[in-house]
Amino acid sequence: MLVELDGWRILTDPTFDPPGREYAFGLGTSSTKTAGPALDSEQVGGPVDLVLVSHDHHADNLDDRGRELLPAAGAVVTTSSGARRLGLPNVRGLRAGQTLTLEGVDRPSLTVRATPCRHGPPLSGPIVGQVIGFALTLGDAEEVAVWMTGDTVLHRPVRRYADWLDVDVLLLHMGSVQFPITGPLRYSMNSADAAQLVRRTDPRVVVPVHYEGWSHFHEPESHARAALPAATWLEPGVATEV
Repeated sequence: MLVELDGWRILTDPTFDPPGREYAFGLGTSSTKTAGPALDSEQVGGPVDLVLVSHDHHADNLDDRGRELLPAAGAVVTTSSGARRLGLPNVRGLRAGQTLTLEGVDRPSLTVRATPCRHGPPLSGPIVGQVIGFALTLGDAEEVAVWMTGDTVLHRPVRRYADWLDVDVLLLHMGSVQFPITGPLRYSMNSADAAQLVRRTDPRVVVPVHYEGWSHFHEPESHARAALPAATWLEPGVATEV
């Protein structure tokens, strides 16, 4: 996603590799990229003020060409472990609950709060790795301008944040990620979980993301659309004002 917010240009989980390649995700899991980016990295244009990387160790959130963009960004925010792995001077690492405030010229400050994610079933954290979402707040506002959930199942910490945050635009990561080797276990929200989170959050706008383009997404888009009839479904590559 490329988000333009009060003068800030924010890129989320950049993946710009062409389709067709299979990527290993660890412990015998893998996924094939089935669709390319709607825009290539050159068409995104610049400058990119901030890149949000929910986690750096899965290619559906950061692939090779996505990594090539990071050094030129004003700032990159990711997990604390991801920041160590990336090792770039413009990368900042956060753990869930921590915040970082960025100052801009002729625009309000932007505060990034890391929100909790569990990218799999209970006790999967040490295996799957650290993942976070991001709640973005402008200036002194109490309202969250954008909440990017990150790759997570619906679990108690996410529910708590949904009840607590006053959210304008919700970027809702879905897809019902599954792998043959782990059977029915899920690693991201399905449409039923997503609908429950929307009811608890009650945002002004819901924008579903992270549900197509990879073989490990196991829920058809039609199910998600049926569960979230009031959501804003973006056309890839086309700017939409909300």
